[in-house]
Amino acid sequence: MVKLKPEEERRRLVEALQAYGALRSPKVIRAMLKVPREMFVLESMKDRAYDDTPLPILSGQTISAPHMVAMMSELLELEAGHRVLEVGAGSGYHAAVVAEIIAPEEAENKGHVYTVEILPELVRFASENLEKTSYAKVVTVIQGDGSRGLPSHAPFDRIFVTASAPSVPPPLVEQLKPGGILVIPVGGAYISQTLRTVKKRQDGQVESSDLMGVAFVPLRGEYGWKS
Repeated sequence: MVKLKPEEERRRLVEALQAYGALRSPKVIRAMLKVPREMFVLESMKDRAYDDTPLPILSGQTISAPHMVAMMSELLELEAGHRVLEVGAGSGYHAAVVAEIIAPEEAENKGHVYTVEILPELVRFASENLEKTSYAKVVTVIQGDGSRGLPSHAPFDRIFVTASAPSVPPPLVEQLKPGGILVIPVGGAYISQTLRTVKKRQDGQVESSDLMGVAFVPLRGEYGWKS
């Protein structure tokens, strides 16, 4: 069996995600086609980089399945120039996809992704991956408790969380701009989780919707799981 080049595997995955309905908008499709997922997984996992499944990375954590990255990116309704907060950098892959949407090379008004990671090993891993793929200039990785947000750089146009929280952390809602969108998995540490969107209206009122069952690693930190 002939091994496909990563670019071909990536194209086939994107086509499958479009057929499945996880990918719809041209800008998210473009980002998923461009960001090399094989550069954000462990060396031992490179042959599985384009399997539509979570993969183990470091410190007992995972890189999200491509369909979940696609669906969350679609739900965020991202635009060039947005200031975005990610809670949970992981390998840096999801931040790179978002950066490709909000800060494409041709954009005059480039946005920026700030990603907060609580685990030092993943801070290094994500930083290295973003550096070698040239996304470090539009993605800043910060070690800290992402459940508390990032008040020094708030407010944010969009916030997304890549780990399941017991409930929506109040600081994240506070740090969301009017008109902003937050996407977060909420529920148990490992089971009974729901993907939720939180939208802040221009008058500051908040509306939330539960969309689908999901499975994420637990969020750690003050507003996450303590053990």
